[in-house]
Amino acid sequence: MAFIPYSAQSIDEADIAAVTAVLRADFLTQGPAIPTFETAFAQRHGSRHAIAMSNATAALHLACLALGVGPGSLVWTSPNSFVASANCARYCGADVDFVDIDPKTRNMSLDRLREKLVAAEVSGHLPKVVIPVDFAGFSCDLREMRALADQYGFAILEDASHATGASYLGAPTGSAWADLSVFSFHAVKIVTTAEGGMITTNDDALAESLLNLRSHGITRDAALMRGEPDGPWYYEQIELGYNYRLTDLQAALGTNQLARLSAMHERRVALADRYDSILADLPLDLPPRANDRDSAWHLYVVEIRQPGPSRKAVFETLREAGIGVNVHYIPIHTQPYYRSLGFKQGDFPAAEAYYANAISLPLFPALTEEQQDYVASTLRAALAGGGTA
Repeated sequence: MAFIPYSAQSIDEADIAAVTAVLRADFLTQGPAIPTFETAFAQRHGSRHAIAMSNATAALHLACLALGVGPGSLVWTSPNSFVASANCARYCGADVDFVDIDPKTRNMSLDRLREKLVAAEVSGHLPKVVIPVDFAGFSCDLREMRALADQYGFAILEDASHATGASYLGAPTGSAWADLSVFSFHAVKIVTTAEGGMITTNDDALAESLLNLRSHGITRDAALMRGEPDGPWYYEQIELGYNYRLTDLQAALGTNQLARLSAMHERRVALADRYDSILADLPLDLPPRANDRDSAWHLYVVEIRQPGPSRKAVFETLREAGIGVNVHYIPIHTQPYYRSLGFKQGDFPAAEAYYANAISLPLFPALTEEQQDYVASTLRAALAGGGTA
């Protein structure tokens, strides 16, 4: 059987036609395709504003800046994420700390967050921003986090990079609870623009700040200028911004991908349901489920119960069989850079215990049932110590 990746983009002829149309039009970048994409994304996610960015890391960076993060600020996030969830605060000169995960949801633990907030209030070191991560597309407990944010005075920056199309309490992820929500359109994500990101918010002032920050801090709005315009060509740089803009080529692809989001999500749900069924009798902890939220199913991650074969042995057996499994994620605080800031092994035991046995299995819309059965049978043999199927 041909190599099966853990994820793969879904590109159809309509996607290609949408990009080709931009190539034949007047604008390759900073044209009409960007606001079209932003409007469609905002509508799909039930948000007042959607601001497109060059990638999700850039979006996290600017979101931190828009929320006033800077030197002297403290930002908390989950150790179970890609390093960008923490790096964004470091880019702003802020200090970073972590809140351990719930072993069942693999997201930031509400209990650990409450405990840490109580201690931080006593010590006078409350966070300015908390960045919960919707790991694998499964939304965090944002309603309860919102109550804590209102009580302790921090902002919520939701890292929804995995959660395009997910829902929470009957509403689309990114529509409520968080001050800002960030989505990713990297090639392995649910909707892709090759590289790209989006920030949703219902706050008009934050949206205006983000629009300026993504384009060098420059405005052509006379109402925002410090002086009188010299003419219709005039612009002013009113703050230090960045070139974090998406292109029309990417936006056209994103708009067309977004139109297929429901169908792609339905296929992911069907595959996840089928994995649950065909893996049910194996010594594995399967992904979380909850009645009040629908995962986007960006990833399907299993944990090998111990005692049992090592994760490394199972991983290598699957790779040798042509199955491109992966591991998400190495806990951020164990990375050498964060160790240099004082973090160490043992600081966040739930995240470390999860990481020790986690494997991400292939999940993407074009995955066939035959391929899925091959993944399951190979995994079954590996767990039994029998090598490949």
